[in-house]
Amino acid sequence: MVEDRKKRLIELLRDPDPEIRKAAAESLNIVESFSSLDKILEVLQGGERGAKVNAIFALERIDSDKVFPPLLQLLQQADADLRATAIQVLGTKKNPQTLGVLVKHLKDPHPAVRVHAATAVGHFSDKRLIPYLAVLSKEKDDTLAAAATKSLGQIGAVECETPILAAMQDPRPAVRLAATRAISTIAI
Repeated sequence: MVEDRKKRLIELLRDPDPEIRKAAAESLNIVESFSSLDKILEVLQGGERGAKVNAIFALERIDSDKVFPPLLQLLQQADADLRATAIQVLGTKKNPQTLGVLVKHLKDPHPAVRVHAATAVGHFSDKRLIPYLAVLSKEKDDTLAAAATKSLGQIGAVECETPILAAMQDPRPAVRLAATRAISTIAI
C-alpha cells in the first residue's frame, strides 16, 4: 500500500504542472517519514545514545499522533540529554496535551533539561505559563533565566511586560539581551 503511494508520487514528480510536482515532493517526504517511523522506534528501543538523539529529532518531522507516546516515554529516561532532546521536539510540535508534562520538567534536576523545558513551553503562547516563566527569569543560572525571558516574549501577552522589564535590569548580559529582544513582542 505504501509502496503504491510512493510509486505514484514519484511518477508525479515529472508532471508538467509545477504545483503538482511540488505537492508530490512534499507528499512523498511525508509518506516516506511515516514508513520510517517503525525504524525510528526500533532505534529508540535499543540504539546507541547518539543514534537515539538523531531518532528523536527524526520524530520532529513526522506529523502523526504516534510520535507522542515514545517522546513522552523518553522523559522518564535517566539520561538528561535524551530528556532534553525529547522536550525540544515536544515543544516544537506544540501539542496541548503535552504542556503539563513539559511544565513539570521546569523543575527537572538537570539544568539543561530545565533550559530546554523553559524554551519548549514558550512555543505554546499560553498565558498560564507566565508565573512559572517569571520565576525562572530570576534564576541564578544565566541560560535558564535568559530562556525563560525569551519564552515570556514568545507568549507576548501584556502580562509578560513586568517580568521582562525586570529582566532588562538584570546584571547578566545574556538575560538583559533576551529581555531587550523580548520586550518588542509584547502586545500594546
